[in-house]
Amino acid sequence: MSAAAPLYSFSGRLECRRAAAGALGLTLVGRAAGELLQLAFKGAPPPDLPAVLEGGELTRVSPERYRLSSSGRSWEIAASALHVHCDVGAAFYAALPPRPVPWQKRMLWGLVLALAARPLGRRLLVRLRRALQ
Repeated sequence: MSAAAPLYSFSGRLECRRAAAGALGLTLVGRAAGELLQLAFKGAPPPDLPAVLEGGELTRVSPERYRLSSSGRSWEIAASALHVHCDVGAAFYAALPPRPVPWQKRMLWGLVLALAARPLGRRLLVRLRRALQ
Protein backbone atom coordinates (compact mmCIF):
# COMPACT_ATOMS: atom_id res chain seq x y z
CA MET A 1 0.00 0.00 0.00
CA SER A 2 1.50 3.36 -1.01
CA ALA A 3 1.56 6.36 1.28
CA ALA A 4 -1.04 9.01 0.53
CA ALA A 5 0.10 12.45 -0.52
CA PRO A 6 -0.44 15.17 2.09
CA LEU A 7 -3.55 17.31 1.67
CA TYR A 8 -1.81 20.31 3.24
CA SER A 9 1.78 21.02 4.26
CA PHE A 10 2.01 23.76 6.87
CA SER A 11 5.06 25.94 7.41
CA GLY A 12 5.75 27.88 10.58
CA ARG A 13 3.38 28.08 13.52
CA LEU A 14 0.32 25.81 13.42
CA GLU A 15 -2.36 26.51 16.05
CA CYS A 16 -4.57 23.63 17.20
CA ARG A 17 -7.72 25.17 18.67
CA ARG A 18 -10.15 22.99 20.58
CA ALA A 19 -13.80 24.04 20.72
CA ALA A 20 -15.52 24.04 24.11
CA ALA A 21 -18.90 23.38 22.50
CA GLY A 22 -20.37 22.79 19.07
CA ALA A 23 -19.96 20.30 16.29
CA LEU A 24 -16.55 21.53 15.09
CA GLY A 25 -14.24 20.13 17.77
CA LEU A 26 -10.85 21.06 16.31
CA THR A 27 -9.62 23.92 14.15
CA LEU A 28 -6.10 24.08 12.71
CA VAL A 29 -4.86 27.56 11.78
CA GLY A 30 -1.61 28.03 9.88
CA ARG A 31 0.10 28.87 6.60
CA ALA A 32 0.13 26.42 3.70
CA ALA A 33 1.47 27.38 0.27
CA GLY A 34 1.81 30.98 1.47
CA GLU A 35 -1.88 31.37 2.35
CA LEU A 36 -3.51 31.49 5.76
CA LEU A 37 -5.70 28.41 6.14
CA GLN A 38 -8.27 27.35 8.71
CA LEU A 39 -9.21 23.68 8.75
CA ALA A 40 -12.22 22.89 10.94
CA PHE A 41 -12.86 19.23 11.77
CA LYS A 42 -16.31 17.91 12.68
CA GLY A 43 -15.22 15.55 15.43
CA ALA A 44 -13.29 15.33 18.68
CA PRO A 45 -9.60 16.31 18.72
CA PRO A 46 -6.94 13.84 19.91
CA PRO A 47 -6.43 14.27 23.68
CA ASP A 48 -2.62 14.56 23.47
CA LEU A 49 -2.54 17.11 20.62
CA PRO A 50 -0.60 20.23 21.75
CA ALA A 51 -2.03 23.73 21.32
CA VAL A 52 0.79 24.83 18.99
CA LEU A 53 2.97 22.91 16.53
CA GLU A 54 5.88 23.98 14.34
CA GLY A 55 4.84 23.06 10.83
CA GLY A 56 3.16 19.81 9.93
CA GLU A 57 1.40 17.78 7.28
CA LEU A 58 -2.21 16.69 7.08
CA THR A 59 -2.96 13.45 5.25
CA ARG A 60 -6.29 11.77 4.62
CA VAL A 61 -6.07 8.17 5.81
CA SER A 62 -9.65 7.12 5.10
CA PRO A 63 -12.95 8.91 4.35
CA GLU A 64 -13.39 9.87 8.03
CA ARG A 65 -9.81 9.73 9.36
CA TYR A 66 -6.95 12.19 9.00
CA ARG A 67 -3.34 12.08 10.19
CA LEU A 68 -1.53 15.20 11.39
CA SER A 69 2.27 14.78 11.47
CA SER A 70 4.79 17.20 12.96
CA SER A 71 8.32 16.87 14.36
CA GLY A 72 8.37 13.07 14.11
CA ARG A 73 5.03 12.64 15.90
CA SER A 74 1.59 12.00 14.48
CA TRP A 75 -2.00 12.22 15.67
CA GLU A 76 -5.09 10.52 14.24
CA ILE A 77 -8.15 12.76 13.87
CA ALA A 78 -11.55 11.12 13.46
CA ALA A 79 -13.86 13.58 11.71
CA SER A 80 -17.00 13.14 9.65
CA ALA A 81 -16.32 16.40 7.79
CA LEU A 82 -13.49 18.82 7.11
CA HIS A 83 -14.23 22.49 6.38
CA VAL A 84 -11.44 24.46 4.66
CA HIS A 85 -11.35 28.26 4.84
CA CYS A 86 -8.66 30.31 3.10
CA ASP A 87 -8.22 34.03 2.58
CA VAL A 88 -8.16 34.68 -1.17
CA GLY A 89 -8.58 38.46 -0.89
CA ALA A 90 -4.98 39.35 -1.76
CA ALA A 91 -4.95 37.15 -4.88
CA PHE A 92 -8.38 38.40 -5.93
CA TYR A 93 -7.51 42.09 -5.68
CA ALA A 94 -4.10 41.56 -7.28
CA ALA A 95 -5.86 40.13 -10.35
CA LEU A 96 -8.12 43.18 -10.75
CA PRO A 97 -6.67 46.12 -12.66
CA PRO A 98 -6.88 49.45 -10.84
CA ARG A 99 -9.80 51.63 -11.90
CA PRO A 100 -8.69 54.83 -13.65
CA VAL A 101 -9.78 58.06 -12.00
CA PRO A 102 -12.19 60.05 -14.21
CA TRP A 103 -10.67 63.22 -15.66
CA GLN A 104 -13.40 65.43 -14.12
CA LYS A 105 -12.49 64.25 -10.63
CA ARG A 106 -8.78 64.82 -11.30
CA MET A 107 -9.51 68.35 -12.52
CA LEU A 108 -11.72 69.13 -9.50
CA TRP A 109 -9.14 67.99 -6.93
CA GLY A 110 -6.34 69.71 -8.86
CA LEU A 111 -8.31 72.98 -8.65
CA VAL A 112 -9.06 72.49 -4.92
CA LEU A 113 -5.40 71.81 -4.14
CA ALA A 114 -4.28 74.83 -6.22
CA LEU A 115 -6.74 77.05 -4.31
CA ALA A 116 -5.64 75.63 -0.94
CA ALA A 117 -2.02 76.49 -1.75
CA ARG A 118 -2.77 80.26 -1.66
CA PRO A 119 -4.16 82.41 1.18
CA LEU A 120 -6.90 83.95 -0.99
CA GLY A 121 -7.90 80.49 -2.24
CA ARG A 122 -8.09 79.11 1.34
CA ARG A 123 -10.42 81.97 2.35
CA LEU A 124 -12.58 81.26 -0.70
CA LEU A 125 -12.77 77.53 0.20
CA VAL A 126 -13.70 78.38 3.82
CA ARG A 127 -16.53 80.69 2.63
CA LEU A 128 -17.71 78.06 0.16
CA ARG A 129 -17.75 75.41 2.90
CA ARG A 130 -19.73 77.68 5.25
CA ALA A 131 -22.22 78.42 2.51
CA LEU A 132 -22.78 74.73 1.83
CA GLN A 133 -23.39 73.87 5.49
